[in-house]
Amino acid sequence: MSDTSGDMPTVSVIVVSRDRAASLGRTLLGIAQLSYPNFEVIVVSDPQGIAAAKASILGPFAKLVSFSEPNISAARNAGIALASGEVIAFIDDDAVPEPSWLMHLCAPFLDPNTGATGGFVRGRNGISFQWRARFVDQTGRHSEITHEGDDPFVPDIPPGMAVRTEGTNCAFRRDVLLSLGGFDPAFHFYMDETDLNMRLAEMKTRVVIAPIAQVHHGYAPSNQRHSSRAPKSLFDIGASTAIFLRKHANRAAIEPTLTQLRADQRKRMIAHMVAGTCEPRDIPRLMKTLEEGISAGKTRTIAPLGRISPTSLPFIPVPILFEGSKVLSGRWISRRRLRNEAAKLVASGKRASLFEFSFTRLAHRVSFHPSGYWLQSGGVFGPTERDEPLFRITTFRRRLAKEVSRIARLRQF
Repeated sequence: MSDTSGDMPTVSVIVVSRDRAASLGRTLLGIAQLSYPNFEVIVVSDPQGIAAAKASILGPFAKLVSFSEPNISAARNAGIALASGEVIAFIDDDAVPEPSWLMHLCAPFLDPNTGATGGFVRGRNGISFQWRARFVDQTGRHSEITHEGDDPFVPDIPPGMAVRTEGTNCAFRRDVLLSLGGFDPAFHFYMDETDLNMRLAEMKTRVVIAPIAQVHHGYAPSNQRHSSRAPKSLFDIGASTAIFLRKHANRAAIEPTLTQLRADQRKRMIAHMVAGTCEPRDIPRLMKTLEEGISAGKTRTIAPLGRISPTSLPFIPVPILFEGSKVLSGRWISRRRLRNEAAKLVASGKRASLFEFSFTRLAHRVSFHPSGYWLQSGGVFGPTERDEPLFRITTFRRRLAKEVSRIARLRQF
């Protein structure tokens, strides 16, 4: 791709956070390392999160919105109301973007016909994908979109469907989002972005998927789930599903879809029980919260969404805080020295990626260290992608070159 950084739109990056002050600080450190030329940051959070944002590297530059209500749609709308960028991007408070994330996510907006974009999301091991490209139907059922290569593309999906953008990795032209009224606050949690996707499809908005625009999503514990990803309650899943069906599905499809939801959630709970992340006695309680949510969703008010007025606040660009990317590598036995060196590089305003290999066949993992550097660990002879051979003969130098090449576009080495 040619260098178009000077023509890129101004972007407002919105982070909504609640009960995750520590995780939020890590997210903001990752955002500070973005290689994008002109973006601002808006943090919408409870008092603990606001304090963490103020203490972060982005504290002096961020627009801060105090918001404690447990309603992610309303919180996002509060951020949208202060967004001064031409494009509005979203990332969760338990996710960290690759340094090139915003550049790849927003490049499609150079085409004035593009109204929204989405990227790929990597999971906890930093290698496997949680989500790539998907589309959704009027009942909220998702289907995978197959695509080869890393170039941005407009998915070809069946009529009546919508391209699915993930709430932790998506962007929208501000005028489009304002005209739609933002997110529907009837969705307190879950399916909020899916509802927005359906409304975008109804407007025939051009949505582009950018595979190389990537974030790492950690599924941090919250008021909705434990660190094991086992849910604490299914209430909002039930409520939001019922609301989504009322808004978008044919009447005849509502009850069959709810019946399938019950079966799917029970199967999910049994899987957690087998994995040891919940107990048998938890299942009846959780299924009861699902039913309570469905009942609430069938009667919750769905108000018309009015246009959000654009803010008169000035755009507050984040200055360039990090320049250049440094690769460090070494054996596992040298990890203390290497990690200290990586942390010093970050403190001096350099992005750092540390490759820390042992002479084993351990599978590789990638994480964003709290000190602000990227850490890839694993065995010289072990797999990176989970479908690769469990063992392959190679040298340290060859393996390092392979891994650096694999992520060069992401880290902009």
